[in-house]
Amino acid sequence: MKVLGIVVEYNPFHNGHLYHLNSAREIVKPDYVVAVMSGSFCQRGEPAIIDKFSRAHIALLNGVDVVFELPFVYATQDAGGFAKGAVWLLERSNVITDIAFGSESANIDFLTKIATVMIDQPEPFPRFMKEELKKGHSFPNARKYALLKYFELTKELSPKEVLRIEKSNDILGVEYIKSLKELKSKIKVHVIKRVGAEDKDESFGGKFSSATSIRKLIIHGDWDKVTQAVPETSLKIIARELNEGRGPITLQQLEEIALAKLRLMGREELQRLYGFSEGIDLRFVECASKFGELDNFLSCVKAKRFTMSKIRRLLLYSLFNISQQFLSKCNELGPQYLRVLGFNTKGRQLLSVIKRKSTIPVLSVCSLYRKVLKKVIKDKTGRFVVDPNLFEKQLLLDIQSTAIHSLLFPNKSERSAQRDFHIPPIIIE
Repeated sequence: MKVLGIVVEYNPFHNGHLYHLNSAREIVKPDYVVAVMSGSFCQRGEPAIIDKFSRAHIALLNGVDVVFELPFVYATQDAGGFAKGAVWLLERSNVITDIAFGSESANIDFLTKIATVMIDQPEPFPRFMKEELKKGHSFPNARKYALLKYFELTKELSPKEVLRIEKSNDILGVEYIKSLKELKSKIKVHVIKRVGAEDKDESFGGKFSSATSIRKLIIHGDWDKVTQAVPETSLKIIARELNEGRGPITLQQLEEIALAKLRLMGREELQRLYGFSEGIDLRFVECASKFGELDNFLSCVKAKRFTMSKIRRLLLYSLFNISQQFLSKCNELGPQYLRVLGFNTKGRQLLSVIKRKSTIPVLSVCSLYRKVLKKVIKDKTGRFVVDPNLFEKQLLLDIQSTAIHSLLFPNKSERSAQRDFHIPPIIIE
């Protein structure tokens, strides 16, 4: 049995995603396709433009058989934490044979060489990293410059090749390979050449526009262009969600909630949270005190050492109280459950296999999580690798993030905090 795993955000699902999915299926020829998808918030520290159930529905209509939610604690980390959490989830299902991801370079040898250096930390790479960080560079830039220096010595890669690591999909590609190696996974890797606009490109690029530009078009109501950039199945569900007042959701809508939370916090509280080091805690406190508009706050905090994506993620960590201790434990022990967002008829068959084989429990109905956890605790086979306390904390965070996401819906009657309990998995017969 061949089972293809893919890691996605589908924020929203567009023609480039369909191309990637179809290309991966053509290469692997799998019996099943499993997607691990970000939930209510995404990797760059922003809320998803429509909710996770609708995005899972679109994925199923376009050829995915099962959609699992990537827990919030991994979905909102940097590229390394995001990739590790997603790959770990796929690995723990115990059915995934292949993984395929998009890449600007589509060069598996290049990505593997970079990943190997990052894992093995051969000298003088660690020294180069320290030197570049001391210069005040952000972590991604420090790593890029350190890699340039390292490969200038070894001659394994040219400077032109190393600079590919600036591209977002190649960065994630390196992290996927690194995570698979660290987990000693037997999952086979496939790389799909990314087509169309770059991920951060805000300008309309026709059929293969970026998710960033498509979100911008949706927000401004430019439906003629949106229609060109997304499949019809995606368009219909996006339109339905907006017509019923459940979108579009943007980071800007968190302005008052996030800034209010920050104004109630002091430096000591922030310092207990993950990522608030190197003086960024003071910048958060001072900038939240000074500005009442989110854009001004973000600009105030921004510095050479901190990327905007990191600042947005830290804003979420402050809102959801993501402690250093909690996130470190999550990264040590991995995802604790396979939360089902949706499946089709084929996917139902695969889920029955996963329930027998996975090393973490499958959670299809959120309200039954205590029953599922009790069954895991009583299990005498030693199959499960679950920390009950961490299971509950990860799941509670997913539920809270969905509750906050729904609070941003334009339609106030849709703002229930109980969506995770009231909405069952999407089923496509």
